[in-house]
Amino acid sequence: MAINLSKGQKVDLTKTNPGLTNVVVGLGWDVNKYDGGNDFDLDSSVFLLNGAGKCASESDFIFYNNTTGANRAVEHTGDNRTGVGEGDDEQVQVDLKNVPQSIERIAFTITIHEAEARGQNFGQVSNAYVRILNATNDEELIRYDLGEDFSIETAVVVGELYRHGGEWKFNAIGSGYQGGLAALVNDFGLNA
Repeated sequence: MAINLSKGQKVDLTKTNPGLTNVVVGLGWDVNKYDGGNDFDLDSSVFLLNGAGKCASESDFIFYNNTTGANRAVEHTGDNRTGVGEGDDEQVQVDLKNVPQSIERIAFTITIHEAEARGQNFGQVSNAYVRILNATNDEELIRYDLGEDFSIETAVVVGELYRHGGEWKFNAIGSGYQGGLAALVNDFGLNA
């Protein structure tokens, strides 16, 4: 039975699931009825962060054009350009035991592609969520539904996996940003 989290909650992942080494992070969303003339293209991205909360290099930024990182321990499975259909819109596979020790946090984000040019924001998005699945049996372990009403934000840090005392935990963040992907890239220590 999955643990449902609220914004700001943290939960043990590997301690409460002994032997867990491979997880799938599923991200999903729906677009509200919208007649702005442009399609919505939401994208998930992953930032592999050191102890200072920054990416050590551009290779620590995982997205649809750079799908693997952390010595192949983190893999983005591809871009869903429409968000149509049931279930996860995009997924990231994480091999927890092989994530290099220099990576202390793995941040998961959702951004709206060309949001400013298209006049789009997260106020037009609903049912956004992140969930953690056991990759061996597809059991949902953790789920965080972003119930917040973001009105002007064009990027959201939904949550992060992080190391603590030799174990992996999950933090439900739900923090919105203006400035889209570029704002996140800059915040995590890279140049947009």
